[in-house]
Amino acid sequence: MPTLSIVIPALNEAENLPRVAAGIPRAALAEIGWETEVILVDNASTDGTGQIARDLGMTVVYQPNRGYGNAYLAGIPAARGSVIATGDADCTYPFEDLPRLLGRLVTDELDFLNTDRLSQLRQGAMSPHHIGANLVFTGVTKVLFRSPFRDSQSGMWLFTRDFWDKAGVRSPGMAFSQEIKMAAHVGGFRVAEVPIEYRVRGGEKKLNSLSDGMRNMSHLFVHRAKVAKGQRRARQLETGVTGLRSYSVRVPFPRRSRQEAQHLSVVARTGGPAAPVFADASRSEAVQELDRQSATG
Repeated sequence: MPTLSIVIPALNEAENLPRVAAGIPRAALAEIGWETEVILVDNASTDGTGQIARDLGMTVVYQPNRGYGNAYLAGIPAARGSVIATGDADCTYPFEDLPRLLGRLVTDELDFLNTDRLSQLRQGAMSPHHIGANLVFTGVTKVLFRSPFRDSQSGMWLFTRDFWDKAGVRSPGMAFSQEIKMAAHVGGFRVAEVPIEYRVRGGEKKLNSLSDGMRNMSHLFVHRAKVAKGQRRARQLETGVTGLRSYSVRVPFPRRSRQEAQHLSVVARTGGPAAPVFADASRSEAVQELDRQSATG
């Protein structure tokens, strides 16, 4: 039986956890053939969040370095499922929709499925300035990355283990949410988006709208510059020639298909055809450097 791992970051969410746990549809997921693993990432809480999660049957991963991205960077590697789902511990995301969302991911053979909070937004679930900020960020991602997503800041996603192993998402803070979506889109993975019902938050608000918003906006432009640099170097490598032999290189960014790598062959003719040397057997320092930069986003 395959396993769905649900990874939930939490900072002082003790009062919300019983309601969150009650919304996990373990029985419904079992009916469609999936085992459920719930991982709660305790992001240095001071209200007993971790112990309450254990009492509720969750697996607890402790992350002392606070930050939304840091929580996921600790929790996702600890997950054992072939598919990973995410959502916050503040009662805003409908975990009971997971059977429907998982069905879409599997049926359409997707790598990444985003959820859209804005299309069916319940009155009062999000403040007017929060709605406006989300629309601005989504608009910027469409301009900079030609993003297909209607909600660039949603915190509920489903993705395959294979996608995570290739995506190279590294943001330690709130920008993690938009970075994982851009990694899915720009990387050429198979993506889709479905609307969900976003709900009023339970407990104390943790988001600092101004500072987090400024960091997120700055991250978008920095990330776009890195993407452009990676694409330029990939084109240079595609048309370049090294030495007297032909060679091929693996260009990891952007990924243009679901294949594990894209191989591009460049032939140098010096009086006769040369046998190709594939990247897995011999790779230049320049290609290794491109791999390193691509992995860091």
